[in-house]
Parts: sequence; C-alpha cells; structure tokens
Amino acid sequence: MSSATEPHGEPAAPLAHRVPDLGAMELLLAVARLGSLGRAARELGISQPAASGRLRALETQLGVALVRRSPSGSRLTDEGALVSVWARRVVEAAEAFDVGARALRGRRDSRLRVAASMTVAEYLMPGWLIALHGRRPGTAVSLAAGNSTAVAQQVLEGEADLGFVEGLDVPTGLDSAVIGHDRLLVVTAAHHPWARRRLPLPAAELAATPLILRESGSGTRQVLDAALAPHSGPAAPLLELSSTTAVKAATVSGAGPAVLSELAVEEELGTGRLAAVPLAPDLVLTRSLRAVWPAGHRPTGPARDLLALTRG
Repeated sequence: MSSATEPHGEPAAPLAHRVPDLGAMELLLAVARLGSLGRAARELGISQPAASGRLRALETQLGVALVRRSPSGSRLTDEGALVSVWARRVVEAAEAFDVGARALRGRRDSRLRVAASMTVAEYLMPGWLIALHGRRPGTAVSLAAGNSTAVAQQVLEGEADLGFVEGLDVPTGLDSAVIGHDRLLVVTAAHHPWARRRLPLPAAELAATPLILRESGSGTRQVLDAALAPHSGPAAPLLELSSTTAVKAATVSGAGPAVLSELAVEEELGTGRLAAVPLAPDLVLTRSLRAVWPAGHRPTGPARDLLALTRG
C-alpha cells in the first residue's frame, strides 16, 4: 500500500501531525451538545481559557471557523457541524479502542503463567501462591516445573510471564532479581560411611566419588559442576535423575551420596533418614535464587505482585 502524498506529489506529514488531537475533538462535540464553551470546559475538567485556546488551535489547524460565539452561547458553524460528524466517528473509535485495551488488561490480569526450577516449585512456590491468592483471588495461576535451563527458555519464548531459576548466571535476553539464597548439602543415607565421618569432605574427594546427580541444565548440577571444575568436574554419576524427589528417594534407599538443596532435605535430616556430610572450606556450594523475565519488560499485574511476595 502506497503512503499518502500531498497534491503536488510530496510525501504527506505523518497522520498524527495532520489529524487533530482527541481532546480537541471531544471539546468540539461537547460544545455542539451543550451549546456553551464554558459548560463544555467544565464537563471535560479543564478551564475555560484552556478550552478557548484548544478550540482556536483546532480552527487554526483545519483552517476554518468551527464555532460561532455570542453572549447567549456557542454554536457550531456549518463547517463545524460537518467536522463534528467526522470527529464523532474518531471519538467513538477511540472509545472502542479503550474498551478493547482494558479488556486485554483485564484478561492479562486474570491469569499468570509461572515457570520454576524444581526446588523453587516444590518448596517455595506453594507458600507464595497461597499469599498471591489472598491478594488476587481471581487470578488463575499455571505452574510449570523444570530445570533452570528449561525455565529460562520458556520465559524467553513467551510461554511464561515470570520464571524462577537456581543457576549461577542469567541467560542472555532476560533481566533478573535475586529473591533469596540457597545452600547445597552433600547428603547420604544414615547407614552410609560418610554419615559417620568426622573429617570434612574436601572437593577432590567429592569429585572422585560417583554420586546420584540431577541432570545437566539443572541449577543444582550447574553449581556442583562449577565447584568441582578445578578437579575436572564430578565423576561419572551413579544415577542421573531429572527430579529432586527422585534423587532424594534413591539417596534414602542407600544407593549413594547426593548433592541437594538444603530446602529439599530439611524433613529427611530432621527425621534421620538422611545425614548431612561436613564439607571442607574449599568446597563452597551456595547459589542465588532468581526471578527472571524478558529483558526490558518489568513484570506487571499479578506477575509484579508475585515478585513482590517472593522478596517480602
């Protein structure tokens, strides 16, 4: 479709520069309906001098007189009556636009899609969502749990409004906020030899020991791989499982030691089904928990409220 041109073939100015502003058209319609510039100004919540100035600017822009003023009131000229017909169509279209935009906002604010890493989804998210329900009872929330890499991808692709990850860094294309910190523990079944050890476990020994591990791409695995990188990374795993619950179950059964979030094993440590192994100072297994969203698009609506609750 070709762009608009002036009669002499020159490109026309942008439409926004050629069409009067919406406020001026609303004022013209109010004058036509009320027969008074003063009453029209009061209805629109502006001063009469401001209304007069807006009307003069409209007449200057169009190059015709629109209103005939007299001591008894204000009446539209023939040209003004014609312009008011066109203006009404524009104002009605703007009102329809506003109704549609508000409906879109309402639909957006009635649902929230969240993606969260396993640890966050299982041990932190339930409490946050209960609190969010108290603040926004009409919001329908869907929660997808996966490893940190999968969560970041969902947010990048627009499949989630807000994500929560446990990794060491923030993927390109996402902004983030640290919402907390987490400590990873080396845990074993109560009857495993490490459960009774007195000397702290050094990084080299952990790296040389086959473990029950989370899969590559999980935040837990990223932290462990980074901590053991000076020792060529962890040994080939005994088992590689895709959920924290599965890793815990295998560890409790005595299959071998594992590295898990302190949040995930609190109950098992309390009941004695798992034991935490003391770690040497050279073995640092801590991480930040982060909320993530598309870069440059700060969370709004229920996503903003959930983010505030996680940091409260």
